[in-house]
Amino acid sequence: MTDRPKVVIADFLAGPLDVEREILGDIADVVSLGADCEADLVNCVEDADAIMVYHVISLTARTLNRLQHCKLIVRCGVGYDNIDCSVARACGIPVANVPDYGTEEVADSAIGMTLALARGIHPFNSRLRDGVGAWSYLEAGQIVRLRDRVFGIIGLGRIGTATALRAKALGMDVAFYDPYAPDGRDKALGVRRSETFDELLAQSHVISAHCPLTDETRGMLRAETIERMPRGSFLINTARGAVVDTTCIADAIASGRLAGAGIDVFESEPPADDHPLMIAWRDPAHRAHHRVILNPHSAFYSEEGLMEMRVKGSQACRRALLGEPLRNVVN
Repeated sequence: MTDRPKVVIADFLAGPLDVEREILGDIADVVSLGADCEADLVNCVEDADAIMVYHVISLTARTLNRLQHCKLIVRCGVGYDNIDCSVARACGIPVANVPDYGTEEVADSAIGMTLALARGIHPFNSRLRDGVGAWSYLEAGQIVRLRDRVFGIIGLGRIGTATALRAKALGMDVAFYDPYAPDGRDKALGVRRSETFDELLAQSHVISAHCPLTDETRGMLRAETIERMPRGSFLINTARGAVVDTTCIADAIASGRLAGAGIDVFESEPPADDHPLMIAWRDPAHRAHHRVILNPHSAFYSEEGLMEMRVKGSQACRRALLGEPLRNVVN
């Protein structure tokens, strides 16, 4: 009798695997490693028939070249920059993602951060808690009406589209930059296409990133490009950490170029204590102290969204083990 197939959950999930075993248990053994780094995978994944990866660790050639008969790697999430997809392809291993699990959650978070900052909700609360200034509506500085203000979106995929529809519901003028979005998507959604990134920056009261991390998008929001935004604008990032150079945000807020920033993701998580934005955010004397919202890579999360991620990741592994057509292959 041959050994049963083995599905390995590399990271993030360390608790009960009832969801995964309900979907896979009749055809495979399911093992969770709870790895904190790629080195934790040594001698644990080589014989895996499928691997589920979240966002805690990366899979590089060091691991991929040791896999003996892996039929699929599933990135249980949208972004897949933590997997070396080209090496996986060279090894004959398909890589798939789960592109739709947290669409509503991330879009809601982007809009929530926008409202908390642009309406002064966060600055008011932060200053009142710290006993700074008067009990007055003037304490948050200039607050303008959001209706007809330009909400600029980088990347009009699933999450970007969901965010655009929410911003439209607020009466905002939604523009986007996405050279890969097909012609006509703007008309179908009732939003405006910006032909260049600079065009989007120059007009947007809010810039919200919803693009994958690629060579094109890495660091696209940095000191130089943020300087092209209107004074008093807002920057929101719920996409991938390295899309924004967060080291320049505190200076942009201090100068008044940015009125605030909502950051859910960093290039390295958690960021170091000596990161310039962390220093400014913790400093009551810095303008950024009341005007920055930091979240711990949590925009994706809801109980329903996490369940969807686990279910769809497990279903992808089941299809691979049964030899059925794969979905959402990214490499």
